[in-house]
Amino acid sequence: MTFLEAIQAVFRKFAEFNGRASRPEFWWWLLFVFLISAAAQLLGDVAAGLVGLAVLLPNLAVTARRLHDIDRSGWWQLIAFVPVIGLILMIYWCAQPTKVESRYD
Repeated sequence: MTFLEAIQAVFRKFAEFNGRASRPEFWWWLLFVFLISAAAQLLGDVAAGLVGLAVLLPNLAVTARRLHDIDRSGWWQLIAFVPVIGLILMIYWCAQPTKVESRYD
């Protein structure tokens, strides 16, 4: 999956929390969000806030689908609110390879 294909896929399924998201789809999306957020921050706080708001729902959806791909519930993304350890655990999980059998198909 290329960068543009991943971004298009996430925006097509921006509010779809069912199914799976592959590793490339997830990581290309995060790169896109990082780049857009950095560019918006250069324009000012209002622009950065609007970009953050615009990508919030697609980000939650793609993360839930990525967790489904490794056979975890999308609710596990709430663990990122645990300081340091939660974020490290989320990065570890999202870097895991796809589980062939999943109850979230």
